Amino acid sequence: MSKAAELKGMGLKATGPRLKILNLFETSEERHLTAEDVYRMLLVEEIDVGLATVYRVLTQFEQAGILERHHFETGKAVFELKQDEHHDHLVCVKCGGVEEFFDPEIEARQDAIAAKHGFDIQDHEMYIYGICKACQLKQKK
Repeated sequence: MSKAAELKGMGLKATGPRLKILNLFETSEERHLTAEDVYRMLLVEEIDVGLATVYRVLTQFEQAGILERHHFETGKAVFELKQDEHHDHLVCVKCGGVEEFFDPEIEARQDAIAAKHGFDIQDHEMYIYGICKACQLKQKK
């Protein structure tokens, strides 16, 4: 199915900006992007889309279930393509970098704690804040 058909199936018109922004998320090496990141990437590709349009498209994609919004301690909303597989995040408080991870032992422990308290987990997110290896190396120099 084409991207245009996918967007139409979600109730969104397949406009140029929407298609380009979706393509950026699908092809970018960086999986977690702010609206400003997307805007800068579009400028590099000489695509004339305003920052307000970028924000609007990201919000529409979030509402359609295409993107997931995170509010890390960096103070800016960060978006990533919605995935079927659950994962958690390591967030660097120095550079704002984000790494994804999945640990079955952590997931099992969370399930056990919830069961112990008679709690039916519907969803959860875990963010671990720290300093990434690259920033630690910079600090040592």
